[in-house]
Amino acid sequence: MRLTDADRARVAAAVTAAEADTDGEIVTIVAGRSDAYHDVALHWAVLAMLLVLALLASIPNAAEGLHALVADPWGEAPSSRMLFTLALVVVTLTFLAVRVTLAWAPLRMALTPRATRARRVRRRALMLFRTAAEARTRAATGVLLYLSLAEHRAEIVADAPIHSRVAPEVWGEAMAALIVAVKDGRPGDGMADAVTRIGAILAAHFPRSPDDTNELPDRLIEL
Repeated sequence: MRLTDADRARVAAAVTAAEADTDGEIVTIVAGRSDAYHDVALHWAVLAMLLVLALLASIPNAAEGLHALVADPWGEAPSSRMLFTLALVVVTLTFLAVRVTLAWAPLRMALTPRATRARRVRRRALMLFRTAAEARTRAATGVLLYLSLAEHRAEIVADAPIHSRVAPEVWGEAMAALIVAVKDGRPGDGMADAVTRIGAILAAHFPRSPDDTNELPDRLIEL
């Protein structure tokens, strides 16, 4: 999913229009993804390794059967040391196979629990808000609209004065419009629509002052 120049222009224009009636400042950021989720791949690899080890332990003569595949089945019975070594080799190969398979990002993302994705997107949004918007306006009226494309998730983070007046659920309509558009493959439309709705909320609580100036960039930031 890619943003076009038309999408970027549409979002920037929406920010400019939204800020025309409010002291609020809206920062828009789109990221390809919020995390690499390599730890998730590691967890799945360890789980697969333990599962194989459990199967070897629970199935009678499983280890002896594997030994027969690599040794003379008519030879001496394998020693305990040989069976333990064989089990170690099998679980190690299992770990490596799963880890290499999950190097493919789309599969790794699909196997990442939804709650984990939500936490990582929220964490990234908070970090970016502290960097790009928090307390960077005269009246502390900055709002970050953050979209993470791979996770199909978005976050709205606001400065303390806004947070104290606007309940989190009030942003729900803007979030819903954005996520629906993203799932339809229209991230630019979704961002612009969400910005318009955020602007309306800000205008109701923080109408524009006569001496208001544009303190944060209107352009869409891409990571």
